[in-house]
Order: sequence, then C-alpha cells, then structure tokens
Amino acid sequence: MVQLQPSSTPEIIYPDSDGQPMADNTKQFRWIVVIKENLEYLFANDPDVFVAGDLLWYPIEGDNKTRIAPDAMVIFGRPKGDRGSYKQWLEDNLAPQVVFEVLSPGNTKAEMKRKLSLYEGFGVDEYYVYDPDRNLLKGYLRTDSLFEIIDPIDQWVSPRLNIRFELAEPELKIYHPNGNLFVTLTEIAEQKEQAEERAEIAEIRAEEAEERAARLAERLRAMGIDPDQV
Repeated sequence: MVQLQPSSTPEIIYPDSDGQPMADNTKQFRWIVVIKENLEYLFANDPDVFVAGDLLWYPIEGDNKTRIAPDAMVIFGRPKGDRGSYKQWLEDNLAPQVVFEVLSPGNTKAEMKRKLSLYEGFGVDEYYVYDPDRNLLKGYLRTDSLFEIIDPIDQWVSPRLNIRFELAEPELKIYHPNGNLFVTLTEIAEQKEQAEERAEIAEIRAEEAEERAARLAERLRAMGIDPDQV
C-alpha cells in the first residue's frame, strides 16, 4: 500500500529590501530625513505611534509581490520598535494612516499613479507628495473609500498629525503643532547648542548678580546698616 505524504506549503518569504535606493539625490534624501525625523520627534512621547522611513509595507498576507515603501509613514495604534518590514496582518491589520512621498527626477508618472492607487486602495487616510525641485506639494484626503485632492493645500493643517504646510519660497515649510518649523538634525543640534549657551550665560549673570548683592550687603554692614532692614 502506498503511503500518502502530507502536502507541505512552502514558506512565503517577505524580503526586507526591494533593492531600490532610498533616494536619487541629496535634496530628496534631505527632505525624506527631515520629514521622517520631525514626525519621529513629534510623537516621541507616544508609545503607540510608529513612524518609519523607506520601510517595505506588505498589506496582504500571503502576497509578497504587493508591497510599497513610502518615504515616510505614520501608524497610530502600533508600538514603536524595530521592524524589518511592516507586515500589516501582524500589526492588528492597521494600514499606515499618513504617508509621504518625496519626488526625484527618476519618479515616473506611471510609478506615482500606481502608488496613489495602492495608498487609496489599502486604506491610507492622508497622502502627501512633495516635489522639491519644483517646490510643488499635493495632498490627498480620504473621503469614504476614495481620495479627494486637498485644495487649497497652502496653510493646510493635517487632521491626523496637526502639522501645517506653507507653500513658501524657495521651498516648502512644515510647522509642528507648537509653531516650530520642521528642521534638519544639524539645525536641531545647533538650536540645542545655542540654548545651552544662553542658559550658561544666564547662569553666569545670575551668579555675578548674587556676588554683587553679597558685596553690597557687606559694605552696608560695615557702615552699621542691616541690609535686611533696608
């Protein structure tokens, strides 16, 4: 009698890389980093907001061909932590609510049309596309099951992120909810250094003022005057 062997389904591999570069040029890379790092900072104190940049997102279990790597994405309701990729079925089936793409000359219309269709079809609530070479920003907001273009986009405040976009020259400005501008990591370090210098100067001045007050009190006592009664 022939013994039938149980059928085995081969394990599906979900690669952590698609082999594509993160950016095509320094301007695109700078904007990707600025957006991702400022969003990371914005939600640094919320353990249930996951922010990622250039991370492969697999929306469908069992399908390792349907994948996309947003330049930056924000997922509310998912814990922070390292991931090789974002497998949606392992993340309470939560799709990224907000997605950013920064264009380069290498992006084709067909590619961006495909991305728009995927983001719309897989449940993204807000989608922003910035072209730094032409200083153009487009935004899409989910209404029911479809995207509607955000018009006007100038001074638009993201419903999910509460950040504000300003179409300034020579490039876009993005503001935190507290009004601070999105800046580079270098600018953040410079601002921190300047703040520390100001604090150090204020401390030195306070110490000098205290020393002057102590010397004045000594003179008054030498004159027979109680400085506490003056």
